Amino acid sequence: MYPELFTLNLPVLGEMNITSFGVMLALAFLSGHFVLRSELGRLGADQEMSADALLGALVGGIVGAKLYYAALYWDLTAANPFGMLFSRGGLVWYGGFLGGVLGVIWVIRRKGASIPLTADAIAPALALSYSIGRLGCFLVGDDYGRPTDSFVGIAFPGGQPPSTAGNLRRFGADVDPAIPDTEVLAVHPTQLYEFSLSLLFFFLLMRLRGHPHQKGWLFALWLVLAGAERFFVELFRAKDDRFLGSFTLAQAISVAVVVIGVTLIMRFRRPNAAVGG
Repeated sequence: MYPELFTLNLPVLGEMNITSFGVMLALAFLSGHFVLRSELGRLGADQEMSADALLGALVGGIVGAKLYYAALYWDLTAANPFGMLFSRGGLVWYGGFLGGVLGVIWVIRRKGASIPLTADAIAPALALSYSIGRLGCFLVGDDYGRPTDSFVGIAFPGGQPPSTAGNLRRFGADVDPAIPDTEVLAVHPTQLYEFSLSLLFFFLLMRLRGHPHQKGWLFALWLVLAGAERFFVELFRAKDDRFLGSFTLAQAISVAVVVIGVTLIMRFRRPNAAVGG
């Protein structure tokens, strides 16, 4: 775990810490831009739209992720709103996804482009960007899972927050009462689970780009894959938002995403039919 890579001494600005999360986030958007631009060109669309779409995704995604996080942990937000909204950690995937979707749709409509076609170009870019972003979460020690004694367990003593027994209890994890709050525990590295699965989805989507179905089918497939992946990973997460029995709020949203994806797959699976914007 390397939360801070190095420090720059800049004129006027002074010291600036370069974090691993910030570097991975930048790499995620740069790689997404490269893939999206390439896919737009392959599909005969305007490649220059990729920069605008990624800017919309960046702004909308970060705002949505932060607002979702602030709402999810409202007690902490009420106590320290500035710290919650402007901390480096605390970016919730589904909030970022919804905010990013709204930002990208605004760009597509403004450009007069086809939403299904652009969505197909975005799907593999999303998978790759999300994979790299989750690697950033691992390096900074954010969004880890429940305690585990298995060989996959990793401790995050410098995490955001550290994987101490006290923090894990606060997140709703089942921790032995005899363990003091200050003891750092090994947990499921759920960030690496998501990194691996999403990278696999990227290669799968790239392989299926030549499918015979209507535009929009590839994005619908990504919705199913992403929803199923998040539902699975939530089984190992340390979460205190289990409002539906043992299921988390993210799992409830995941089910809805999968249902939407399956519905769209069935709609777009008819070949050789034109689909408008």
